[in-house]
Amino acid sequence: MGNSMKNRDLWFLLICFALGLLAEMSFFHGRIGISYPVFLIGFYTVVFVRFKYSFHHRRIGLLMMVCIWILSANYLFYDIHFFQGMNMLFIPAFVFTHLILITSPIPLKWGKPRFIITLFEKLVEAYIYIFSFIRDRIKNVFLKSERKTVGIVARILLGFVIAVPLLVIVIVLLMSADMMFENFIGQLPNFLSQISISTVFRIAFIVFIGLLFYGVFQVLGRKGEYPQASLGGKFSFSSISAVTILVLLNLVYIVFVSFQFTYFFNGMSGKIIEGYTYAKYARQGFFELVLVLLINWTVLISFLKFVHTEKRTLRIGLQSLYSLLIGMSGIILVSAFMRLTLYEEAYGFTLARVLAHVFMIYLLVIFAYTLIRIWLVKLPLLHFYVIVGIIFYTGINAVNVDQFIVNKNLERYEETGKIDLEYLRDLSAAGTLSLIELYERDPEIEDLEAIIISEKEYIEYIKEDSWQSYNFTREKLKKSLLEFKVRRDEQ
Repeated sequence: MGNSMKNRDLWFLLICFALGLLAEMSFFHGRIGISYPVFLIGFYTVVFVRFKYSFHHRRIGLLMMVCIWILSANYLFYDIHFFQGMNMLFIPAFVFTHLILITSPIPLKWGKPRFIITLFEKLVEAYIYIFSFIRDRIKNVFLKSERKTVGIVARILLGFVIAVPLLVIVIVLLMSADMMFENFIGQLPNFLSQISISTVFRIAFIVFIGLLFYGVFQVLGRKGEYPQASLGGKFSFSSISAVTILVLLNLVYIVFVSFQFTYFFNGMSGKIIEGYTYAKYARQGFFELVLVLLINWTVLISFLKFVHTEKRTLRIGLQSLYSLLIGMSGIILVSAFMRLTLYEEAYGFTLARVLAHVFMIYLLVIFAYTLIRIWLVKLPLLHFYVIVGIIFYTGINAVNVDQFIVNKNLERYEETGKIDLEYLRDLSAAGTLSLIELYERDPEIEDLEAIIISEKEYIEYIKEDSWQSYNFTREKLKKSLLEFKVRRDEQ
């Protein structure tokens, strides 16, 4: 790409920004309904005009087109939340795959694993095109400035372009996880609150999506014709752009963590704000915080892999920002752990909740190792992640997790008088054994006797005695059920 921009390309860039505006209007103003098919109509109108109906792989392309429209019609005709949530991921993936298929001038073996690599290669090509486009536009603006200054400004702007949608996702998750943080965002001064912040985010989204569409459309159907960024022999990412993203992320986390220290870490009982108990608060925020942690981990490993610099000052700056991000992630991890503990105390222990605890401990270990790896750059990352993952998974299988869940639920029953009989029944043989033990303590618990009798009748009916099915816990349960007697029959 030269420094000059043809009128045709300028008009097409404006069309892509218009598509970005249509996307913002379709997806950020209330629940999505007819707006999804409307957006696709606008999007594919641009596709057809851009490529003048000169398409390839028409049979598979037609099939994917039909599937895309059927999926989008789900938002118009039905109200199935599960599929609408899943389709927010599947429709964009289908559309991108469809575009690659119908615009590729050479035969693609789309049924081979290599096609997945082709999709990622096109995304990288689009990134390179966008980066080069931004760099060249800045060169035109700062034509008399030094090349070094132009490059720094371009990389900072690129960092903002990437950081803004990431910040939107993170801030929305943090607001969902913490009412006080949400109130803080809502109570900012007027010039920074609903109107201005909303406007800035929406404009940033339109610009980001418009540039993304422009980059993708420019590289579709081409091979080797997109501009090359200075990436060397392998893919890398600008350290200045990385610093920009890390600074913005850390600023958001510092504000959020300050709220955690203000009230959440100061006590574990009572109410946070009127209408919200700690248990309800914990239930609302746990999964959002886990998603934030996964975003942070992805950012860290991506930057450690693809961001490189020879400048000592910049390298130390990056390492410090990485360390700060891990510190913020550690506090968020502790907060999530405490929320889940509160939730278990209120609603009981389940396998999913215990596994979530184990997963958070795994995250704590890998974050701690990653912190060491930041300063000792020769340490391998992937090997450690895999080894620790194998050890954790093996350890979970070696420990009797079901018995731990049973014990904790029985302890909770002794303290609160609450227990989920049906869950323990369906958990495993250990769970049913705990019901028999509980009956020995308190036979008056509602429905407990009926559940045990039902399990006893089932054992007597199936009469499973093959040697292949032998299991110590099941045999113990079978013996206990066959010996079980109703208390009132003994009286």
